[in-house]
Amino acid sequence: MAKSDGDSLAAYLYNENQKRNAQILMTQQVLILGGSGRIGSKVAADLIAHTSAEITIAGRNLVTGAEASQRLGERVKFSAIDLSTGSGLRAAIDQADLVIHCAGPFHYRDASVLQVCIDQGVNYVDVSDHPSFTRKALAFRSNAESVGVTAIINTGIFPGISNSMVRRDVEQLDHAEKIHLSYVVAGSGGAGVTVMRTTFLGLQRPFEAWIDGDWKSVKPYSDREVVEFPQYGKVGVYWFDMPEAFTLPDTFPVKTVVTKFATVPTFYNYLTWSVARWWHPRLLQTKAVIEFLSHVSHSMTDVSDRFSGIGVAIRSEVIGEKNGRSMRCISTLTHPDTAVSAGIGTGTVAEMLLSGELKKPGVWAIEQALPTALFDQAMQSRGIEIQQQLVE
Repeated sequence: MAKSDGDSLAAYLYNENQKRNAQILMTQQVLILGGSGRIGSKVAADLIAHTSAEITIAGRNLVTGAEASQRLGERVKFSAIDLSTGSGLRAAIDQADLVIHCAGPFHYRDASVLQVCIDQGVNYVDVSDHPSFTRKALAFRSNAESVGVTAIINTGIFPGISNSMVRRDVEQLDHAEKIHLSYVVAGSGGAGVTVMRTTFLGLQRPFEAWIDGDWKSVKPYSDREVVEFPQYGKVGVYWFDMPEAFTLPDTFPVKTVVTKFATVPTFYNYLTWSVARWWHPRLLQTKAVIEFLSHVSHSMTDVSDRFSGIGVAIRSEVIGEKNGRSMRCISTLTHPDTAVSAGIGTGTVAEMLLSGELKKPGVWAIEQALPTALFDQAMQSRGIEIQQQLVE
């Protein structure tokens, strides 16, 4: 080979290496739909603290969006996108390395955002918390897998961190028989009116729960059970329709999965119970009624939050066997701000996708995709402490 040919080859290899380095160093772009809301902005704050990504928060309200982007800092910009029309959605996703869907309530959403992400080869995360949406999203598993897109759904705090706590507990036993998940939220939890909508939407109709190896119909906010939580003490919790009710039995070969929820102060539970028991189902299926209940409840928590706080507590109990003996593995977690903890749950998953630590093409509930070792590492990096104990 002539010297000039060798020089040309060296120059070519050098330029290609520089291009690769530039791509590696290029700032990653994250699009957060619903990013100016309470949960979405907490996800953005977590990513600002733990990644170098540039973030676009998207929503319908220009004023709220501008205020949120200014509050979050120079790495955040706002883009007006209305999911009801889809205007600007494809173009925004095309510019992103990761899309995070925080625009609830997910009871009203279809999986069109996920479908666009799959079409354009962009990884996806969401904070979805309604079973109907979860089923719609999981139907796209093979589509996502075929194009190498990783989509992780049900991230956040519950579902989210709670699901990973269950996986962590199941792995401590040789054989698991029953999962019992309980949540308590103080007041508004620091979240917006959307969370109130989600609560009342969950009262609309009975749902299927996996009990004793069979699907059985359960009335929402029924079968009160007293559970003891760190910081909150003994709290009466009630059946509530959550995606975990069917994703956990799909993930782990257990005979029973219980998902129960409550709020403090306690009188909120009695109000919710009375709505679930005494209001006609047609009323709860009327959007205007849901809006009325949601806004009234949010106004009430604006007052009670000053006394109750806005924290969250989770208790996971998995019953089974270890070394031939009956055993229970119990984990608990508390956080002083429910919205912040949801931001952490989603932010950690987003960070792992951006770094390449987490890669699992397809559509997965969080407990199906996130290994316990990575979960523990993520919680430690955010200062989240989970108490775990084995009890006979």
